[in-house]
Amino acid sequence: MDLIEEIRRAPKVALHDHLDGGLRAQTVLDLAGPAGVELPADTPAGIGKWFYERADSGSLESYLQTFDVTVALMQTYDNIRRVAKEFVLDQADDGVIYAEARWAPVQHTRAGLSMEDAVRAVRDGLADGMAEARGKGQVIIARQLLSELRGHAPTTDLAELAIAYRDHSVAGLDCAGPEAGHPAQAFAESFQLALRANMFLTIHAGEGDGLASIQEALQLGAHRIGHGVRLVDDIERSGRSLRLGRVASYMATLRIPLEISPTSNLQTGVAPDLAHHPFDTLYRAGLRVTVNCDNRLMSRTTLSHEMYRLAETFGYGMGDIRRFTMNAAKSAFLSWDEKRWLVHDLISPGYPV
Repeated sequence: MDLIEEIRRAPKVALHDHLDGGLRAQTVLDLAGPAGVELPADTPAGIGKWFYERADSGSLESYLQTFDVTVALMQTYDNIRRVAKEFVLDQADDGVIYAEARWAPVQHTRAGLSMEDAVRAVRDGLADGMAEARGKGQVIIARQLLSELRGHAPTTDLAELAIAYRDHSVAGLDCAGPEAGHPAQAFAESFQLALRANMFLTIHAGEGDGLASIQEALQLGAHRIGHGVRLVDDIERSGRSLRLGRVASYMATLRIPLEISPTSNLQTGVAPDLAHHPFDTLYRAGLRVTVNCDNRLMSRTTLSHEMYRLAETFGYGMGDIRRFTMNAAKSAFLSWDEKRWLVHDLISPGYPV
């Protein structure tokens, strides 16, 4: 069995995957006409190529513009439910056994849905997907993360909604959007409300902005950092030796995970190519690194493909792939009993020593 197939068959965990960034190309075509959205291509291959090329821009701000199309298609209960269902099925087909779908409900109210209506649509779609996967003999757990969106007026509405649906598929709170010039501090009240209710929090930082944005996310209470690749700026290299600065050492000591998305990071200009991506340095420095897709449509990828590219570039074997998966499983926004089941009953048997 070749390495890519071995990785595909192994159980995996997807922590950082945007719901509106993972639509099937065929679904984009199916939904565009009724939604009145004009598309730049009329075949699945053409649609996939357009999204990838537009996202491959070299900046986070340009990358985010591709979401104008997908978000426009997700303005009705039925459309959102379909996208959420397909999110689960596509993950399961790639060997993913736990997946968190993150998205910003505030973007899905243009046609009259309330944010709560939209959350219910995702809840129902995830349930549909898990049921259909079970019917095919696939085991997968799927949850949603609700994203505060930088640039929007801060309120506590989303945190209140997350708390209300915490037993109905919502696993935690996120903060996304353009980082530079839009500090996450604006949502401090929302984050504090969620944290007081013992909810989990992840914040995008250290992708479109620097080390200070990671420090800010930690001060705001983030349990995980979305991307966080600029943490490499706090690691001093001397030959093969690595010395961690205060922020990197703090994160390594507390095992605060980095949700790293290699292909997406290259598209937004983090590094010129994968060989120069900070992933390997962060891994060798002892950080809790996890591997993610970010946006499977825009990056034309799967989790198996992301892991394979890393293995091919840095010489990783299945032992490293297992470690990345265990890192992600231990960092999942699940209850303790669910997490133990995920780690011991689902993942460990899939990576025989």
